[in-house]
Amino acid sequence: MKVLKYCPNCGKESLNWDGEKKWSCPHCNFTLYNNVAGAVAVVIRHGDEIYLTRRNQDPKKGKLDLAGGFVDPRESAEETCKRELFEELQLDIDISNLQYITSLPNIYQYKEIDYNTIDLFYEYRVQQKFEVNLALSEISETQWIPLSHIDLDDIAFDSQKIFFEQYLKNL
Repeated sequence: MKVLKYCPNCGKESLNWDGEKKWSCPHCNFTLYNNVAGAVAVVIRHGDEIYLTRRNQDPKKGKLDLAGGFVDPRESAEETCKRELFEELQLDIDISNLQYITSLPNIYQYKEIDYNTIDLFYEYRVQQKFEVNLALSEISETQWIPLSHIDLDDIAFDSQKIFFEQYLKNL
């Protein structure tokens, strides 16, 4: 993890990282917590197929990913699902049809900083398969994949790999 050195309160090069969740300054008693961030991931499902995206940027560029993202301040997890699906796929969903499944811890590394996340997994079933016009830089492609053909080694994030192991067992 990229370590912060300078205290934002007193300006001294004195911040100490506890190795897990906080920096502290012994000079002015300032504490900076690296709190867990909320994120959502949505399994878009039609019958026995799910809609996955392929990441077009780091972290995990080139790997398969569920649509989703970080929860914004003053936003519910369901509102995040709606916003992210629209931003990523131009898919306008009815959040009352989202089905919460589970949550799993994850580490999202971005620019040498490890962000601890709690990933909230939802399922959204659609009546018809669809395709999207990808004019966005985050995603290089999308694809419908039969559940029986999911390759866990091609999934981007550890929490999603763990999720799919359980999800596929419970079908």
